[in-house]
Amino acid sequence: MNENPAALVPELALLAGAVCGLLLGSWTPRRAQRRVRVLAAVACAVGLVASGIGLAGPDQVVFGGAFAVDTGTGVGRVVVLASTLLVLGMTTGGGPRETEFCALVQLAALGALVLAGTTDLLLLVAGYLLASIPLYALAGLDRDGPGTEAALKYYLMGALLGVLLLVGVTALFAAGGGTGYPELAAALPTASPALVGVGLIAVLAGVLFKVGAVPAHFWVPDVAQGSGVAVAAFATTVPKIGGVLALHRLGAEVITATAVDWALLLAVLATASMTLGNLAAFFQDDPKRLLAYSTISQVGYLLVAVAVAGRTELAGPAVLFYLAAYAVTNLGAFAVVARVPERTSLAAYRGLARRRPLLVGVLVVCLLGLVGTPPTGVFLGKLEVFTAALDGGLAWLAVVAVLNTAVSLFYYLRWILPAFLPTTGDEPAPGPGFVACAAGALSLALGLGGGLVLPLLG
Repeated sequence: MNENPAALVPELALLAGAVCGLLLGSWTPRRAQRRVRVLAAVACAVGLVASGIGLAGPDQVVFGGAFAVDTGTGVGRVVVLASTLLVLGMTTGGGPRETEFCALVQLAALGALVLAGTTDLLLLVAGYLLASIPLYALAGLDRDGPGTEAALKYYLMGALLGVLLLVGVTALFAAGGGTGYPELAAALPTASPALVGVGLIAVLAGVLFKVGAVPAHFWVPDVAQGSGVAVAAFATTVPKIGGVLALHRLGAEVITATAVDWALLLAVLATASMTLGNLAAFFQDDPKRLLAYSTISQVGYLLVAVAVAGRTELAGPAVLFYLAAYAVTNLGAFAVVARVPERTSLAAYRGLARRRPLLVGVLVVCLLGLVGTPPTGVFLGKLEVFTAALDGGLAWLAVVAVLNTAVSLFYYLRWILPAFLPTTGDEPAPGPGFVACAAGALSLALGLGGGLVLPLLG
């Protein structure tokens, strides 16, 4: 067994940050708990440095083949840790539950990292639980009516689909005689097709819950609307990174060798997620709820590339680049919402461009970026996804994705246009916020510098 703790420095940094933060917060007055947030940021920074060093090293599989340290894991680490840093900076801190917030965010991010690198079904279950349970608590952290309802719905759906995930792992263990991906890839092609099919669908149901895809998407709008902006941004972004990478690895290394038509199954789910997310977003007036349905549609585009995992070499780089571009762009949109929490409807953004032009500029970049407008990162990410679908023999799915992209423009414009309409009155105009500007700049940088980034993901 290759037990190499040095290969897990990013994960260990998050774990240490969460544990030490809890201890520090226990002995710190409530009014001075911002130092816990600083400690969490330091843990993420250490993890980012270690992730960059790991990307420059050779690929390896550690701890008995249960965890892969490769390009996919390395990029997933960078995106998860950078996203967690942005979320930590999205609020000013100093609240009565500062310590709990920071610790839970780090533990949920750790779960996403475990999902990104797992090559064993048992570790997949552990990552699922670690990425889920802290988020149940985060959703209800404010202890108000909407937050409590969101936490309850999130927990009940997570418990149900978590049980399905365990059923699927049990079925695949019975069919393949093991839980490691290499063992399953060798044994499942000759196993009972019915047992393999049931197991894979049950496992897929659990992972779809983490990524917020149809038909396991019902929690997304309620959690986004009922929880705080920082929690909503985190819950709709970071778990998706780990879940999508877990699906891609499972498909490329295990499922493509079986008789299950993985490409068709994922293509149908991608179509449903894109279409339902876009259509439901048309009728939303709450910015957080609109972004929630937007994230459902974005997962659909990601599943387009996952559907051709193992059928084209373009799938892997497309998934990694799109995840990075989506994460910073989605967090940028939520960061704008966090700067104007009193504006709880799209109409309330009327006249914002005159009062806070830079903030509205970031909003325009992020919302049009989510559509896939050049020169943002999502634009290049969608091009890569569509190309991978064509190269993988799913041209019809690429057409569906293009049509959904065109449709999504209209509900984003419903948010942008009121900001440029004239209005009366005036109000204090604080700055646009570092997180919003940083996320918008990163979205543009990925689009403009994609030619340098993409070759590193192959």
